[in-house]
Amino acid sequence: MPGTSEDILLGFKLNWMNLRDADNGKIMWQGSEDLSLPDKEHEARVPKKILKCRSVSREINFSSAEKMEKFRLEQKVVFKGKILEEWYFDFGFVIPNSTNTWQSLIEAAPESQMMPASVLNGNVIIETRFFDGDLLVSTSKVRIFYV
Repeated sequence: MPGTSEDILLGFKLNWMNLRDADNGKIMWQGSEDLSLPDKEHEARVPKKILKCRSVSREINFSSAEKMEKFRLEQKVVFKGKILEEWYFDFGFVIPNSTNTWQSLIEAAPESQMMPASVLNGNVIIETRFFDGDLLVSTSKVRIFYV
């Protein structure tokens, strides 16, 4: 029997995450705070030079006590309350009591559409919704500060 969203969330932990320049593999930011926790607005201080990358590789390491049939994420980039971008990522089956690493590629918007870090700083929230199929497990919000 599939777990409830509460069961899945109780047994889920985001262990660490990093962001790399996908062209050269250099780590631009990394953190070990569990950014999946839904009960607070998290903060991340990311180097502003990440905005110059043509694409960014995001690597997350997570543990799950519960089995998930179709683990997936929906992310929204929200600037001052308006959605700028939406991304969808599918992981698939998660073995119960497992730790997994998941790497995804995020393509940058065209340079002509990019706003400067000074405008974005503190005004961008990444809203991530964690799902098992259609079951919403958690919604997390991370405010981005460009340093």
